[in-house]
Amino acid sequence: MNFQQLRIVRETVRRNFNLTEVANVLYTSQPGVSKNIKDLEDELGVELFVRRGKRLIGLTRPGEELIATVEGILRGAQNLRSIADQFASSEQGNLIVATTHTQARYALPAVIKQFRACYPKVHLTLHQSSPREIAEMLVAGEADIGIATEGLGDVPGLVTLPCYAWHHGVIVPQGHPLTQLPALTLEALAAHPIVTYHAGFTGRSHIDSAFAAAGLEVDVVLSAIDADVIKTYVEIGLGVGIVASMAFDPAKDAGLRLLDADALFASNTTLLAVHRGVFLRDYVRRFITMLAPGVSEEGLKEALADFL
Repeated sequence: MNFQQLRIVRETVRRNFNLTEVANVLYTSQPGVSKNIKDLEDELGVELFVRRGKRLIGLTRPGEELIATVEGILRGAQNLRSIADQFASSEQGNLIVATTHTQARYALPAVIKQFRACYPKVHLTLHQSSPREIAEMLVAGEADIGIATEGLGDVPGLVTLPCYAWHHGVIVPQGHPLTQLPALTLEALAAHPIVTYHAGFTGRSHIDSAFAAAGLEVDVVLSAIDADVIKTYVEIGLGVGIVASMAFDPAKDAGLRLLDADALFASNTTLLAVHRGVFLRDYVRRFITMLAPGVSEEGLKEALADFL
């Protein structure tokens, strides 16, 4: 039994039993993948995969039982390397952060600037993805940290921490009729076409829930994952925009006005997620406490203690 065999088993499950993809990911040949699987099965004395002809189509009962152990062994090996790297070079390495456009564009720049000043030798990679893709990257070990408002809280294998709370705001062109109201209401908003986030992004569920609870039907004429796109279409008069308040910049968005909607929509909480059981190097922990100022180093250790 060797680590390459275990990696092949793990990737076979991750790649939906497509051995060609497994071979490409692990930089080997498909016959080599098949041979490693057969050698491991012969050594263990059980078949790990259900076969249809020469194709693998699923896990056997022993395979289902063993896959969690395989994941744990490989994660433990990676933790050994991370611990060694920590003591060999505590202030250099790689940090991969997977996040949404909104977080990357509006919430992270100040944190990343501060982090880079403290750890100039750490190479930082920023992946902008959907919440579902962020969770998948974390589970697959392709990212160290995931940051999003949706899609992370109920994923098996992930530990989540609250970063900060934020609200939606309403953006309209200067002089829009909504700017003349003494107080913004959901009824007043529903009377206009709406431009906002795509379902599953940046708190869209709270927007939909607020209108549904009030018994109001709204005309969402355009949805997007990017607040800058939403603002562009508000500027040309397509409709009234609902975006994260942090996405509004008075200097850059001079043709628009932000209306307070804190009382209309529920508060959102951005979550930070890491894979359960993964050793976090000191600079990763430091990045987390920079992003979530309410979490101290000790508080972070306590939050992760039950999962490591």
